Amino acid sequence: MEMHQIRYFFAVVEYRNFTHAAHALNVTQPSLTTAIKKLEDGLGGKLFLRDHAGCSLTRLGGVVLPYLKEVLQQTQKAMVDAKRYVHHEDIPISVGVGEGIGLVRIADAVMRHQARAPEIDFEIIVDKQNALLNGLREGRFDIAITNADAASELYRAEPLYSETYRVVVSATHPLSQRESVNLDVLVGNEALARVESDLREALFSFCADRGNTMNFTYRSNRIDWILELVRLGRGFVILPETAIPRIKEFTSLTIEDADFERHVVALRYAHQTARSEMRGFTQELARQKPVDEYFM
Repeated sequence: MEMHQIRYFFAVVEYRNFTHAAHALNVTQPSLTTAIKKLEDGLGGKLFLRDHAGCSLTRLGGVVLPYLKEVLQQTQKAMVDAKRYVHHEDIPISVGVGEGIGLVRIADAVMRHQARAPEIDFEIIVDKQNALLNGLREGRFDIAITNADAASELYRAEPLYSETYRVVVSATHPLSQRESVNLDVLVGNEALARVESDLREALFSFCADRGNTMNFTYRSNRIDWILELVRLGRGFVILPETAIPRIKEFTSLTIEDADFERHVVALRYAHQTARSEMRGFTQELARQKPVDEYFM
């Protein structure tokens, strides 16, 4: 079954005449008749009854009519969407973001980019590293923003920025009066962390080397839950600069005796053609901003 056979079928249905249908399609009547015969052979029976008054559907023709209509509509829709995708018409920039990556800098980059190119839409999806890599391979993401490593033979990594970690407490927490804090002070306070935090193991190791142990009294895969507990005065959390909410209910402190830093990159699947719109967006992400714009 080929698409031109289905189109010819519906032309005959509409005009109730092979000659008129062929004229409307700008094809010869023998070509149309041959296509309908091949369609009938594939479906196993006659689709039209022909007489001097024209033609009408057989019972088999009536049975397959709604299915062929759906095939035609879905194919036409696929062709329209494919054309839009190839020419990037009405297709949003799809960005996969790793869990734990701060959205503050990303949101700022989106706003600045859309101010220059208001016709471009964005789709931001936060997910785990494996899901991001799968999404890149399957074409669901244009880029993935992450601090995790990926196979260089499959993915191209564009460095975006580096950022340090800071201690976050509520504005009413006793530590909020400080501008900085050392880890020895933190050992005596209630600590919260993400379940899959890339920093937690580093903190354990750092404290163990100094003869201390940092106990995490609450862990969750949801950073918004952790921040809500911190906002209510339950201990502290250590976050990268661009993941700290810019609201007065939180205070962030530098860490005096440790320099925890991470490097964030934009990953692109090596076998996927890069969209021209992406260049401006990644440039906005990589653009240096004063660090105090990202936290209180």
